[in-house]
Amino acid sequence: MAAHETHYTLPLPSFDKPVRLLIVVAPYYKDIADNMVQGARITAAACGAEVDLIEVPGALEVPTAIALAERLAKYDGYVALGCVIRGETTHYDTVCNDSSRALALLGLQGAAIGNGILTVENRPQAEVRADPAGQNKGGGAAAAALHLIALSRKWASDTKGIGFRP
Repeated sequence: MAAHETHYTLPLPSFDKPVRLLIVVAPYYKDIADNMVQGARITAAACGAEVDLIEVPGALEVPTAIALAERLAKYDGYVALGCVIRGETTHYDTVCNDSSRALALLGLQGAAIGNGILTVENRPQAEVRADPAGQNKGGGAAAAALHLIALSRKWASDTKGIGFRP
């Protein structure tokens, strides 16, 4: 059973220069969203990151807000937070798939994004995953963004040169 699995978590990166993170949250389930934001803020603070927070109407708007910020603002990375609970229609599948796909495409274009949009079957699953003292998926999403920022900074400072290698 997955509940009894032990998972390895990478140590948080350290930074020489300040880090600016934008948390974009869809607070449709406000208590769950608030817990995820709290977890993300705690993790960001552990790395000394400065955090801004914006709210959008739903999970489908999270990638659009991140794309706008990537184009128009000065953030090093992004934390996507929200919760989608399965309902009686196929709307759940659309929201889960499209928000995830859009975030992945933004990441492939170079944005450092931690995806913390929960996709669950029911509220109790969401509550356990959102709890900063539990699974802390908000903190995990912040950690993912911070790791990608660290990689981006590492590789941005590496010079590859041009031409052929001897």
